[in-house]
Amino acid sequence: MRIPKKKGYPTMRVVAGEFGGRKLKTLTGKTTRPTTDKVKGAMFNMIGPYFSGGNVLDLFAGSGSLAIEAVSRGMDQAFLVEKNFRAMSIIKENVAMTKQEDSFHLMQMPANTAIQQLSEQSITFDLILLDPPYAEQEITKQLNALMREELVAQEAVVVCETDKSIVLPETIGQFVQRKRQVYGLSAVTIYDWEAK
Repeated sequence: MRIPKKKGYPTMRVVAGEFGGRKLKTLTGKTTRPTTDKVKGAMFNMIGPYFSGGNVLDLFAGSGSLAIEAVSRGMDQAFLVEKNFRAMSIIKENVAMTKQEDSFHLMQMPANTAIQQLSEQSITFDLILLDPPYAEQEITKQLNALMREELVAQEAVVVCETDKSIVLPETIGQFVQRKRQVYGLSAVTIYDWEAK
């Protein structure tokens, strides 16, 4: 007798690095749209696949999967911003799985509020992950805010995940689009920082 599968998102794991193979919890429903392991692996192969330190900012963290992947692959510190309470509870469980909670800084608040709070600290980000609900307007707005508040490290990389119907600008401030790749219903767009 076959047991019907429960509806929801497929099981997710950390793809590679220190935490590679460990299972991650996801939030079912329409609140978040988790990045599949296949897309996540392809995304990090384009920008890494491994890192020698640095800080990562995930402004719309969802389950925390992308920031955890970045730390697994060598980033020192991750800042995960998520305003949804249920999503943040999943992030906390996933971060606890790493047994390296000190590497993760959780901020339960809207992205704009987080940017203002981070601007008061002496920190810059080498990797910025953006997967907002209203892609084009939010990505342009958030990147401009991060640049304005001087939160961007030299040679920073930005990874945006959107619906494939969204085509982002070739340049946003000092960020220049390096690559855009479509995976099923999603598109991944990568920007590199170009100093003036």
